[in-house]
Amino acid sequence: MSTANVNGITIGYDDEGTGDALVLVHGHPFDRSMWRPQVEHFSAAGWRVIAADLRGYGESTVVPGITPLPVFASDIAALLTHLGVEKFVLGGLSMGGQIVMECARTFPDRLRGLILADTFAHAETEAGRRTRHEMADRLLREGMSGYATEVLWKMVAPHNIAAGEHVSRMMHNAPPAGAAAALRGRADRPDYTETLGAITVPTLVVVGSDDEYTPVADAEYIREQVPGSALVVVDGAAHMPNLERPEEFNKAVAELLAQT
Repeated sequence: MSTANVNGITIGYDDEGTGDALVLVHGHPFDRSMWRPQVEHFSAAGWRVIAADLRGYGESTVVPGITPLPVFASDIAALLTHLGVEKFVLGGLSMGGQIVMECARTFPDRLRGLILADTFAHAETEAGRRTRHEMADRLLREGMSGYATEVLWKMVAPHNIAAGEHVSRMMHNAPPAGAAAALRGRADRPDYTETLGAITVPTLVVVGSDDEYTPVADAEYIREQVPGSALVVVDGAAHMPNLERPEEFNKAVAELLAQT
């Protein structure tokens, strides 16, 4: 494991391979190990692949309270500056995709390409805000176990057993205070539609065909907003196509990388 001290916290990260940089941002309530199939594949294919634990997750510092998306984006920018990476292809899944959109809003000049996987561009609804705050309270009160058990087979399709075991471990091991802080931050996220319309770099939108959290319709909306973007629907996957169907996911990413 490598660590860096940036923005007043310690960030754990993987940095493998050489070449142009591909940076991958995990979702909630996961950690950087969700990107292991992509780190291994693309580092062997001539890319420098960087995957970090977001603050509050994995081996990074847990900061209780509320973590807005701009804070996550600032951490990513600071880590990459620390690593000497000025421009990069940036990808994220679910909450990670929303962080990628925030990065596109705040430092578009550093981006060479974007991957938006199983994510949602609109601001949170009032009902959604209440639900996120209630879930944050529950995680702090009960821990991760009950939530992780309840949502596992929505995160991954039931037939994807190996991916389910990996996702279950990540969710059960997530620090409740970090996960709760992220939930509260996402409750206040903006609508990224205007940001999507301003994207000028090659962009891949990818989604699992069976995703209940961010259905194909949400991915189609993002593709419609980002000029020239491509949409890939991964059959037989739910919310985690990079783990459920890594070969199909990596093929789509490779096609995007060839354009950057």
